[in-house]
Amino acid sequence: MVAGNFALRETMLRASTIALLSLFAFAFCAHQAGAADCEIISATHSAETKGEALLMSQALAAKSVEALRQTKGWRKISMSPHKVKPDPFWKNVRPAVPEDIVWASFVTPRTYTVCFTGVVVNYVCTSGSRVCPN
Repeated sequence: MVAGNFALRETMLRASTIALLSLFAFAFCAHQAGAADCEIISATHSAETKGEALLMSQALAAKSVEALRQTKGWRKISMSPHKVKPDPFWKNVRPAVPEDIVWASFVTPRTYTVCFTGVVVNYVCTSGSRVCPN
């Protein structure tokens, strides 16, 4: 009788372990599927002052996020900082932004902003965010 109880316990333990691992696998897959719904936004703004370029880039990112939310029909969203490549306006003059002209990076709970010296306007900032439905 003792051997029978041990076998039953072992079977139940094995079954509960398989069920628990299956639950974790399902939760992980569901999380990955939800993460696939996320979008990366990038917003670039130029200005005559550093502060204006920074603030306007972040404001433009927030405006882009709101437009995305409405387009996708998302009721609630989460927004987190995401580093994107700095976007030069005059790509025929400067196709990419070299590291030596980047003067600062700013990370907030919602945006990752990289600011650099412009070609036509003094200062340019590009803000990036990862936007996900909740």
